[in-house]
Amino acid sequence: MTDGPRPRRLTYAAALAGLEGLALVAGGVWMLVLGLTGSPDDRGQAVTGGVTVIVLALLPLLAARGLLLRKSWSRGPAVITQIMALPVAYNLLQADSVAIPVGIVLAVVAIASLVLLVNSATTQALGIKGPGRSS
Repeated sequence: MTDGPRPRRLTYAAALAGLEGLALVAGGVWMLVLGLTGSPDDRGQAVTGGVTVIVLALLPLLAARGLLLRKSWSRGPAVITQIMALPVAYNLLQADSVAIPVGIVLAVVAIASLVLLVNSATTQALGIKGPGRSS
């Protein structure tokens, strides 16, 4: 880790990861509420799906916190989150509904986050050294 102010790119990557995590929490809560109050085909499956999405939100939320605190471990979960978001965005783009704009936004956020996360200023701020660079 280097001293000094946190690079804006790192802050932006953390913000995007945090927003993704919050969106997952909102989606999970929505699924959970619909599962409990609506009339789903399988209430147990709907509730389990909602709880699962809420738990999955922990990955980008913890990554965002780690990025803000300049923890080198946080880049891995943040990158994994973005890689997982790309196929979801693709599937949303294949729908004939309001899911298409959501897919576009998700794809843009995932690609922008990946670019920010692999940026040299970000890796230096996190104290990540490349292969064979022990000093």
